[in-house]
Amino acid sequence: MPGESPMSQQRESSTATERLATVRSRIEAACRQAGRNPDDVKLIAVGKTKPAAVIAALADAGLVDFGENYVQEATEKIASLDAPGLTWHFIGHIQSNKCADVAKHFDWVHTVDRAKIARRLDAAAARLGRSLNVLIQVNVDEEAGKSGVLAHELPDLVEEVAALPALVLRGLMTIPAPVSGQDAQRRPFAQLRRLLESVRSPGDAMDCLSMGMSADLEAAIAEGATHVRVGTALFGPRQY
Repeated sequence: MPGESPMSQQRESSTATERLATVRSRIEAACRQAGRNPDDVKLIAVGKTKPAAVIAALADAGLVDFGENYVQEATEKIASLDAPGLTWHFIGHIQSNKCADVAKHFDWVHTVDRAKIARRLDAAAARLGRSLNVLIQVNVDEEAGKSGVLAHELPDLVEEVAALPALVLRGLMTIPAPVSGQDAQRRPFAQLRRLLESVRSPGDAMDCLSMGMSADLEAAIAEGATHVRVGTALFGPRQY
């Protein structure tokens, strides 16, 4: 975080790299249990509020995919790291006036939940001459006030996003309400998997399920997660 001493950042970096081995072991164990190949599950380190030095330490340990929630914080980290080999995922709520920055600095956007945002991302990516991998965020639990399209609205949004030339619609994303017990955790993930199956067309690029975080990644992997977004298990509780 801003204001941390170099020694404090060094300790935090060391702890994060140690935790990385534990998280990878959890993913491998969950894949074995589900009969899946661990290579088919991408680990995204969610680095919000964490300094660039900690991200760099995880990159040095072989991690490639990093997620950020806040545009300004992320762009500062990306610029300071200057590491073209990393893949950046935007996983926060998207404001209309930030679409150009998101399209410029990120490779993936996991939180498209309305056509207006999709069109703005498409226009910004087109101006930059690049394509952008996107996922549609689904509010599977229909929680009031939570971002994400509702299940019955998904087919129309899929059709609209898939038609935008600078966007590559890769799949779906969700953040379900926290629950205890793997059986209960699996239900919303199973619902997202079924939704993906229902809106996919043969030969399209929709093959991704971004679901599962520190507390429920095993349940998500059991239901087919291709991307798990892990923050606390790598960095510890966040201090805002």
